[in-house]
Amino acid sequence: MELRKKLQRIFIPAVFSAISLPGHAQTFTAAQATEGQSGYSQNCAGCHGGSLDDGEFAPPLKGTAFSQQWGGKSVGDLFTYIRTKMPPSNAGGLGEPAYLQITAFILQSNNVSLTATTLPGGAPSATRGRSRAPARPSPGGGLSPYASLIPAPPKPNPLDKLTPVTDAELQNPPAGEWLTWRRTYDDQGFSPLKQINKSNVAQLRSTWTWSLPPGANEATPLVHDGIIFVHSSGDHVQALDAATGDLLWEYSRELPTPKTGFLNLVKRNIAIYGNHIIFDTSDLHVVALDTKTGDVAWEHEVLDLDKNPRFGLTGGPIVAKGKVIIGTEGQGPGGNMIVALDAATGKEAWRFYTIARPGEPGGNSWNGLPLDKRSGASVWTAGSYDPALNLVFFGTAQTYDTGPLVHPSTEPGVTNDGLYTDTTLAFDPDTGKLVWHFQHVQNDQWDLDWAFERQLVHLKINGEDNKLVVTSGKEAYYDALDAATGKYAFSMDLGIQNVIASVDPVTGAKTINHQVVIGDGETKTVCPHAGGAKSWIPGSFNPETKILYVPLVESCMDLIPVAKGERGGLSSGVRFTIRPRLDGDGKYGRFEAINLETRKPVWIDRQRAPQTTGALATAGGIVFDGSLDRYIRAYDDANGKVLWETRLNDVPSSCPITYSVNGRQYVAVVVGNGGAHAITWPPLVPEIQNPPGGGAELWVFELPEKPANQKSP
Repeated sequence: MELRKKLQRIFIPAVFSAISLPGHAQTFTAAQATEGQSGYSQNCAGCHGGSLDDGEFAPPLKGTAFSQQWGGKSVGDLFTYIRTKMPPSNAGGLGEPAYLQITAFILQSNNVSLTATTLPGGAPSATRGRSRAPARPSPGGGLSPYASLIPAPPKPNPLDKLTPVTDAELQNPPAGEWLTWRRTYDDQGFSPLKQINKSNVAQLRSTWTWSLPPGANEATPLVHDGIIFVHSSGDHVQALDAATGDLLWEYSRELPTPKTGFLNLVKRNIAIYGNHIIFDTSDLHVVALDTKTGDVAWEHEVLDLDKNPRFGLTGGPIVAKGKVIIGTEGQGPGGNMIVALDAATGKEAWRFYTIARPGEPGGNSWNGLPLDKRSGASVWTAGSYDPALNLVFFGTAQTYDTGPLVHPSTEPGVTNDGLYTDTTLAFDPDTGKLVWHFQHVQNDQWDLDWAFERQLVHLKINGEDNKLVVTSGKEAYYDALDAATGKYAFSMDLGIQNVIASVDPVTGAKTINHQVVIGDGETKTVCPHAGGAKSWIPGSFNPETKILYVPLVESCMDLIPVAKGERGGLSSGVRFTIRPRLDGDGKYGRFEAINLETRKPVWIDRQRAPQTTGALATAGGIVFDGSLDRYIRAYDDANGKVLWETRLNDVPSSCPITYSVNGRQYVAVVVGNGGAHAITWPPLVPEIQNPPGGGAELWVFELPEKPANQKSP
């Protein structure tokens, strides 16, 4: 399971454990209403008036005008609006108890029962999530009932031309669109656009930005028919005009308060298929929204949150052969799963468990543990898909419950390999049948997951063309496997790790460096740190040049034994600490280009700030990447020279994308401090100070209207 989830227990404020009114069913008390009067006077009366209906700068909060605005809407809608938008000078900043008290005071002032779920004046409405048109109530006293608005100048609405996304488009997306997490099913993260190129990228400038709900944000936007769809922390989805940044619709989910544990609010990608935007939620559901309206088309509960508090959904879905396929992550008993849903209805089609069951193939690889004592094999990035082979590929992580696997069983036929941890899994998407698997590292005792992108590439080996699945664990140690069979092809060590001592050239089986084997009560210096030299932030592959561009971090960790009776970060009795490499020079960020056919580096750029974004390579000879110091940069893909850079408002922790609308190419990136990379590396670079508030934003860049040396895409 990813390090970020463990760190969230430390860094995510407690307010997120009670983030909203579950299903609008929250009731209030008279005591809250009494306290709310004071909170209202301090924070609201200046605009809405001391009597709630005598303010100069904001509309009434009681009486006829209030009923006309809010009648028929749920109390949960009112609370969510107040909690997220008010007061304008400190939106969301008062704390959960204060917002509950103020809401209770407003209800009491309108003679509404404190147990009401719907405000009087209209038809009841109670859904967990809600789409909204852009227009909202606003300060300023509200529009006069005697006034007529002057119509705005007409402008085209891109929603009018929005078309369904077909299987053919997902298999071969138009050059200007970004339809999956890595643009194409093969996870290459490469764009054929070249209007922005080496000769003009230095002129790149911000054309528009859009503020997102605050919080950690690792999501990659999608673009289709001139509309950009973006997911934000707390399960918000918005559709924007991709050329102008105008809001077209938004969906805001009302999340429940978990009985135990916490909600995992970070997500990495969404999917688009047919007329639906499809995404996973923090309360373990998958939701499909209508692409034109944001209305809920269907919703499916993957797991009951109250019964499964130690599971989460963060990786996001892939759609293949009409199936929405998504994996879970977490430390729950029995381990994680990959679930397929019918893309049209949300009905579950199949479910595969990533921890081998007793009595099933691989079930004897858990040291004889019963099923409820096995955990892990999280899936926290989306899969890839090969339509020709009709196979989907997913990767899994390790298990934090490493203690029972430290020493091998003496029982004949029983091992401590721990299938299917740190494994590539290849499925038939129609049936969920496991076609092949390859375990990259057995019995991972260091939290060095192999849960990242599975890139499908064509390479010549000994003069013959091969279709391969190429992937790496946190060690920055790459394995290449035959995509059809899983047969081992080759490995490639990028020189940062000290865990894998050697690899069998025929089978791919790894030999572990005995100096890092834990269990003897000694501190072990292990490279890389569990945050990963390579991590979920994906590399980008140029199929024309066969060059792979990989964002990396150079660091190590000391695994320090804990006192007897303590668990530690891993149940084998060690805790994580971060440290520089023993031979380090203070540069932690590493952006590397490798020719996959020769398996030799083309260039390496190293810097002080750790890398924090996925890579984006384009046919214009540019590769983009971002780092902890809030910079996003454009590199010459042939030599690594920085051709352009700009500083953002916060840490970019997602994947840059590029797209075109009306013949113009854009580059976009989401920022939002708090993701795994943003909170792991600061101890190494204390001089890098980023905004403490965690501002999230979508940045979009383009060339000037008439850039010099512009070439057509």
